[in-house]
Amino acid sequence: MSIFEQYGCRQVINASGKMTALGASAVHEDVAAAVAEAAKDYVDISELMVQAGKVIAEVTGAEDGCPTTGAAGGIAISVAAVIAGKSLSLIERIPLTDGLRNEIIIQKGHSVHFGASIPQMIAIGGGKVIEVGQANHVEKDHIAEAVTDRTAALLYVKSHHAVQKGMQSIETMAAIAKEKGIPLIVDAAAEEDFRKYVAMGVEIVVYSGGKALEGPTSGFICGRADLMEACRAQYKGVGRPMKIGKEGIVGLLTALRRYDNRPDESEQQRERMEWLIAELQSVPGVRGAILQDEAGRAIYRAQLTIDPKAAGKTAYELIKELEAGNPAVYTRNHYANLGMISIDPRPLLVGQEKIIAERIKAILQA
Repeated sequence: MSIFEQYGCRQVINASGKMTALGASAVHEDVAAAVAEAAKDYVDISELMVQAGKVIAEVTGAEDGCPTTGAAGGIAISVAAVIAGKSLSLIERIPLTDGLRNEIIIQKGHSVHFGASIPQMIAIGGGKVIEVGQANHVEKDHIAEAVTDRTAALLYVKSHHAVQKGMQSIETMAAIAKEKGIPLIVDAAAEEDFRKYVAMGVEIVVYSGGKALEGPTSGFICGRADLMEACRAQYKGVGRPMKIGKEGIVGLLTALRRYDNRPDESEQQRERMEWLIAELQSVPGVRGAILQDEAGRAIYRAQLTIDPKAAGKTAYELIKELEAGNPAVYTRNHYANLGMISIDPRPLLVGQEKIIAERIKAILQA
């Protein structure tokens, strides 16, 4: 019996991805051990925050860093930092920023919902959201012409949730930010390359610690030293209710230190998905294919297209029955309206693809 079942929760098979709603990641035993050890001792948190920034900088190539509760908290703290800086009187005003340089420019196609809304995270940090362009078309001039003396930063959302076509690139936004003398914030929550955007010269980059990094529920910001110091200063203000504890920080740092030594499991994961597709090949109404991640990452999922006439159930009905069972199987359902569900191999524990195949067979062949 799992620890969650002891509290009345069902066992979950996560075939959806590194999703916050499903607990993000199952951490490596080294990370779990570090979290447990930190929980049993004491530390000066302000000192730990500074030392954590050094480790984040070491791994990412940034000048400094700041640990957070997650990427969402990282967005709010980053926005507060570019508005209030290290001024305690301004830090204590956040999110009430009328009269301050508080505008955050974002492409309309990046003003998305990821479990909460990007504009709300900006607003929590005291930012006034300025959406530019249209949902499927933004030109460079839309961004550049929106910059005024009230602009605190530009924000770019690198995510499969964001519109992928018709948007301006990070390179374009970085060039505009440099020309206008304002920082660019990149929300790279689920990205796997923790050095790419810093190497491009982006001043503030926000990552999740519980997704690609496979750390505990956590996140971090990395970038320019003065801005990272300002980010840490926000824990005296709006950052206080989203503070990360000693256990989360140590777990995050342990996962970061493992970053360069993690085995590449993408090929093995792809083979598991190819096995799953082959196993379901004889099930009427199910057509399988390998599909690469929408944002271009080296993630290869099994996409199952459900023909309701041949299968006897719609994709939505299959999803509902998979989630209602015990163990509950959660699939990736962004295109369920088109009759497609996906199986993400990354969070699957050993052998769970076999359980998924058996469950789908049992439901559709009943």
